[in-house]
Amino acid sequence: MTTTDRTLAVAAAEAGAAVVRSCYGSPLSRVDKGAGDFATSADLDAEAAIVNLLRAARPHDAVHGEERGQTGAGERTWLVDPLCGTLNFAVSTPLASVNVALRDHGRITAAAVADPFAGEVFWIDGGTARDGRGAPLVPSAASTLVDVNLDPPFPNRDVFLAARLLADDDFIARFRPRVISTTLAVAWVAAGRRAAYVTDGHLRDSVHFAAGIALCQAAGCVVTSLDGGPPHTGTEGLIVAADARTHAALRELIARQRDSRA
Repeated sequence: MTTTDRTLAVAAAEAGAAVVRSCYGSPLSRVDKGAGDFATSADLDAEAAIVNLLRAARPHDAVHGEERGQTGAGERTWLVDPLCGTLNFAVSTPLASVNVALRDHGRITAAAVADPFAGEVFWIDGGTARDGRGAPLVPSAASTLVDVNLDPPFPNRDVFLAARLLADDDFIARFRPRVISTTLAVAWVAAGRRAAYVTDGHLRDSVHFAAGIALCQAAGCVVTSLDGGPPHTGTEGLIVAADARTHAALRELIARQRDSRA
């Protein structure tokens, strides 16, 4: 029986999630990555499980993992983030995700985001984003919760800084900020659990964000750069909003920072 790219992405994300779950609360060795960042043995073991599965099913595809880099070359590359939320995980905080996406000729055609602790997986099926039961994901801004990434780097700090957004009175009046420090929050926008997600950074081909961005686009979210243009253009960064009204409000708040520092 032929395994589709979609089912392979789901299986790979679930395989990584199983490893992450099995390591939770156990003593973990660390690999220093510099600038205060590190990987744990759980990151490495989860990535190995994912890559082994992908290699067995698609031996001719390239794989780019966060921890061990890229193997292979070609127009089809699997982007693997085996444990997004390592800092959370390392201190026994159960907020993390496993992200797997396939970039085929420059376009993400398959993607899955697994929550190791809730036992959930979100994935794209053609132009639709679905949950583990196969039900379509339905974005909603009703919660007014906006997850803001406060982790560096901040390449646009001269014109946008997430911490300044949180201090804006108009932001405070309309939204309620959340910081879970994992790209699981991006998938939560697609699933209707967050009104929006905002981050700075250069995210093109990011193993952290590729799957979540694809989910949100398939779910019908508004997904742009901080400038409001297509993702990965202009100053880059990312705004993912459940609807156009929420996106417009966040764009206005972000543009205000640029105008005030001009």
